[in-house]
Amino acid sequence: MGNLTVQLKIKSRLALLRADRGITQQELADAIGVTRATIIAIEKENYNPSLELSFRLARFFKTDIHSIFYIQEEK
Repeated sequence: MGNLTVQLKIKSRLALLRADRGITQQELADAIGVTRATIIAIEKENYNPSLELSFRLARFFKTDIHSIFYIQEEK
């Protein structure tokens, strides 16, 4: 098993998924019950959403969480 104390950077594909769907940040925010500022922060990777919010996003895009978020290990 790898070193579990390594800093993890959570990366997001949210902007790409949203663009592919052709929806605005505001439309996505309204659909999942958050503010546009929250969507902006997630897309800029300045905010890691809660597990509940991650599942809401996955449900909206009809995919799994790993299709939206992935981990980049920091050394």
